[in-house]
Amino acid sequence: MSEEAGPMLVVYDDPSDQRSLSLDDTSSTEESPDETRLSLETTNDAIPYIGQRFSTHDAAYEFYSEFAKRCGFSIRRHRTEGKDGVGKGLTRRYFVCHRAGNTPIKNSNESKPQRNRKSSRCGCQAYLRISKTTELGAPEWRVTGFANHHNHELLEPNQVRFLPAYRTISDTDKSRILMFAKTGISVHQMMRLMELEKCVEPGYLPFTEKDVRNLLQSFRKLDPEEEGIDLLRMCRNIKEKDSNFKFEYTLDSNNRLENIAWSYASSVQSYEIFGDAVVFDTTHRLTAFDMPLGIWVGMNNYGMPCFFGCVLLREENLRSFSWALKAFLGFMNGKAPQTILTDQNLCLKEAIAMEMPMTQHALCIWMIVAKFPSWFNAVLGERYNEWKAEFFRLYNLESNDDFELGWRDMVNSFGLHTNRHIANLYGLRILWALPFLRSHFFAGMTTTGQSKSINAFIQRFLSAQTRLAHFVEQVAVAVDFKDQAGEQQTMQQNLQNICLKTGAPMESHAALMLTPFAFSKLQEQLVLAAHYASFQMDDDFLVRHHMKVEGGRKVYWDPRDGIISCSCRHFEFSGILCRHALRVLSTGNCFQIPDRYLPIRWRRISTPSAKLLQSAPSDHADRIQFLQSMVSSLVTESAKSKERLDIAIEQVSILLSRIREQPVSLQGMRDVSSIHRSL
Repeated sequence: MSEEAGPMLVVYDDPSDQRSLSLDDTSSTEESPDETRLSLETTNDAIPYIGQRFSTHDAAYEFYSEFAKRCGFSIRRHRTEGKDGVGKGLTRRYFVCHRAGNTPIKNSNESKPQRNRKSSRCGCQAYLRISKTTELGAPEWRVTGFANHHNHELLEPNQVRFLPAYRTISDTDKSRILMFAKTGISVHQMMRLMELEKCVEPGYLPFTEKDVRNLLQSFRKLDPEEEGIDLLRMCRNIKEKDSNFKFEYTLDSNNRLENIAWSYASSVQSYEIFGDAVVFDTTHRLTAFDMPLGIWVGMNNYGMPCFFGCVLLREENLRSFSWALKAFLGFMNGKAPQTILTDQNLCLKEAIAMEMPMTQHALCIWMIVAKFPSWFNAVLGERYNEWKAEFFRLYNLESNDDFELGWRDMVNSFGLHTNRHIANLYGLRILWALPFLRSHFFAGMTTTGQSKSINAFIQRFLSAQTRLAHFVEQVAVAVDFKDQAGEQQTMQQNLQNICLKTGAPMESHAALMLTPFAFSKLQEQLVLAAHYASFQMDDDFLVRHHMKVEGGRKVYWDPRDGIISCSCRHFEFSGILCRHALRVLSTGNCFQIPDRYLPIRWRRISTPSAKLLQSAPSDHADRIQFLQSMVSSLVTESAKSKERLDIAIEQVSILLSRIREQPVSLQGMRDVSSIHRSL
């Protein structure tokens, strides 16, 4: 054949096994050479040929599949036949190109939505036929027909791997993906990690992000009743391993899981100190199971979110929310928060009033603001940003009267008299506007920065939901990760060199007592205090900016009892003294901030055991008794398990050896003797 001749059409057929090939149950027609696309060049050893033998039909399929992958297409099993139509078992199989056949025309049904998906089938005639034979005694499969004739473009090697037939996720990779899903990382991050683990270039894994999403989705399509049983079993297993893990649940009349709430030992410990202000976020759902999810979160002394508890509810009604709040209080030994921030929900509002009557309820401003675009963008048009700035100005005012006047002017200025969202916001103003809330402690969780931090924390264990039973583990991993990250950030904060800006003794004293996060907030107020003048009145002080001749804040100070308060209510709201109070303290020659205005929740010492050290006695004999109390607690905690006891014995032995190396004082011997006599 000359070089100018057309491309060779590779078609083989065994005359002894002539049968018509019809891939779509119609007569097969051969394409002309001009309409034909041939396979990529391969070695003769890798090309199927008539008479080629295989021990099983699966072996033949694997061989043809590898050949197809090298050529740029994939295959599928097409048709099976028995011997002459008589039921003597399978005797002939056809494997065809993935683009063989034609898509049948479906009758349109207006009542059902139609999937507008284009078919890849184009009537390709490439095929491999194998027939079963027993000529040599043992049954085997022999190639009796082969055509490598394609009427479509074949794919390059870097494209063929994206065909569905070659996108596979091994069992090992599935396990890795599920493990990653439990940590809450995104699918994109999973792909990057697995590329690094397998040392492959980006995009060269044998599966795509879509395949991973489909895999995760397949684990979500499970029986909710079975999932509930698995979830309870998971919680009981965790409880057996950790007696401090807490969970409560309810069953419905059919004995199916209705509601479940849980909390971890570290969460209960954190709540002891940081449970004064709590966010109860109920705006999320487990989409795979269509269950409302509630999350209790707080803010620690380093300005980082801390997890308190989680609840899954079947319904969002008064009964469910009341049960959730009761369960939460049970976890926290009956201690209710001073303030609780939630989304706007009438049933939740009523439940809080019933179960936490002494707790100040407020609405999360960031949850309200998140709805503004859908509420006001179309109504206000180009004036939306202008209105939003005015809203935040009113939100941050101090005086109730100023807010009322400003709100009225804002409604008139923007023509919002009949807007139902504006009317609703005004009706709920005492639950979200700061002029009405400054007398209550919120730990800074009303600021935009802290709200973003809390939301990012919550999203961490919502980003890759798998099975419901795994969700408890997933939350635990996210909490543990946050705790570890928090420890690193805490260490970084503590290692930072604190820069004193005023040189005032109060500043250096506060720097020693407060965490860097809390100190930075106090330092801002100390710097601003230098710009204020204080005037002593009859029973209090008037403090105002040195550039102003009117207005100001009233500060009451009792030096004997160490009590100070300001009309701006900044300390009540944030736990940090305001510039006005600090100015009065400075004027009164106060060189240290009174201890009561350096709250435990903002100090460097934050754990329950460290909290005890804050109140540890200074007298030598009293300190010995205090040590005895700590030793008693050590024995009690260590006796709870063999592992704890082993650690305690090992560490106490080391500590005792170090102590015996230290010198002994005569006063110390007397104190020890007196204690022994009293026992």
